[in-house]
Amino acid sequence: MAEIILKKGKDKAAWQLHPWVFSGAIANIVGKPANGDVVHVYNDDREFIAYGYYNGESRVAIRLLEWDPAKEVGEIWWRERIRKAVNARNTIFDEATNTARLIFSEADFLPGLIADRFGDYISLQILTTGIERVKSIIVDELQLIFQPKGIYQRDDGAARAHDGLAGQGGVLFGEHPPAFVDVIENGIHYKVNIAEGQKSGFYCDQRTNRLVVAQHTIGKKVLDCFCYTGGFSLNALKMEASEVCSVDSSALAIETLKQNIALNNLDRSKHRAIQSDVNKQLKAFREQGDKFDVVILDPPKYAPSRSSLEKASRAYKELNRLGLLLLSSGGLLATFSCSGAMDINTFKQVLAWAALDAGKEIQFIYQFNQPEDHPIRASFPEGEYLKGLLCRVL
Repeated sequence: MAEIILKKGKDKAAWQLHPWVFSGAIANIVGKPANGDVVHVYNDDREFIAYGYYNGESRVAIRLLEWDPAKEVGEIWWRERIRKAVNARNTIFDEATNTARLIFSEADFLPGLIADRFGDYISLQILTTGIERVKSIIVDELQLIFQPKGIYQRDDGAARAHDGLAGQGGVLFGEHPPAFVDVIENGIHYKVNIAEGQKSGFYCDQRTNRLVVAQHTIGKKVLDCFCYTGGFSLNALKMEASEVCSVDSSALAIETLKQNIALNNLDRSKHRAIQSDVNKQLKAFREQGDKFDVVILDPPKYAPSRSSLEKASRAYKELNRLGLLLLSSGGLLATFSCSGAMDINTFKQVLAWAALDAGKEIQFIYQFNQPEDHPIRASFPEGEYLKGLLCRVL
């Protein structure tokens, strides 16, 4: 096993269990590790810090895995880590929910691996060379645990490119998933397109937040923006909202949402679906004099990195300004950001600016977070990406 020596003063984060070692922190490499090889990591005094896997093509040159020198990283180690992550989610699954995230990358000490369960199928995202090297072990262990009908790898070409990997996707075990898999979340059925849907096929990170928002929609007129296949819309209809309008730019998402409404026997007369750019549609509602009691804004990631945060902040401010203009006194804005680069305090400031520009005064009455299957590891705060606020207009 090759050895990597860190520069003096560049080992503090590694000792504190942070999983990333950047290329600039490396002083010397003893041996010739190939990309994906597990290596020993030492400090300048040759004290063992951790095992990790190496990639000379990535800015994150080493992703640390294990800090106990007695627990060498091999097949047994990988299998035990997978089982530990999966067992931590056992309490989520019941008759009302058969979908959740099984493995959340660094948060589960398995950097570069994301696994989601969708009923009888498992969707994998393999984002690093180190995980690619042990893919057969991962697939075999998940097959042993769940006996799924199929395990499917999503093609994450852009993410894999950061680690020098070509895009790749397809069946890894069992059957190819059908065009739509029927899953249940909080008693609501969804048609999920595992192979071609966004991300892993479904946004299970909003599971608990959908319930909280729905509790505030009883008898209310609701606008659900960036609705995708209808997570917030379906929960609002189930909670007897008086009217729900869903907006998304994707024709496939809108069509799937309509199928999900029928699948759950919800009242279609209370629902209106609009395929449109959200910002344009919000302006159109404003020009038409439309008002809503609850506005939900769940946009895609505007800030993929810290360098894009300033531009993203302007986009979030404008989006929320437009949403607030459609609310009267007592109205509620449920607004989210899935940008890891934007922390909750910055998001609050952006909303304060949006309210000021909209001529509104708001209160923050609830803070949304990631659910338990998307844990935030104490030594890896970068894993906290989803945040949201429920705002009341005064």
